Amino acid sequence: MIEITHNIAIDEREIKEEFVRSSGPGGQNVNKVATAVKLRFDVVKSPTLPEDVRERLLRLGGKRITEKGILVIDARRFRTQERNRQDALKRLVALIERASRRPKSRKKTRPTAASKRRRLEGKHQRSEIKRMRKTVPKSRED
Repeated sequence: MIEITHNIAIDEREIKEEFVRSSGPGGQNVNKVATAVKLRFDVVKSPTLPEDVRERLLRLGGKRITEKGILVIDARRFRTQERNRQDALKRLVALIERASRRPKSRKKTRPTAASKRRRLEGKHQRSEIKRMRKTVPKSRED
């Protein structure tokens, strides 16, 4: 079990890893060894995720979520397969942890009388500056 928070843990069997050849650093090794990791986690069918966390995770996943609701994390930052596996797993845990936090609800506030007054004074000063830029019409004295 991979512990995400004190009340959310994911079974390792829910995570599928596929190893592919990486295009990153590694020299000639790149052409021979599959070091990049494609980690897949089925968000929709996961029995361990609470419903609210699942919905937030689907939103947070963005383009990493497939049409079927599978989260795909591509890790190819390091030269070794093991470090890429750890990186992908760490990124999955961080994403689920972020989704597990409830967003704070916005409290409606009203501007204070002083802030309204300051705003209007600033607008008045600006209009005065612009008014002073205008050319004064010359009077005709013949």
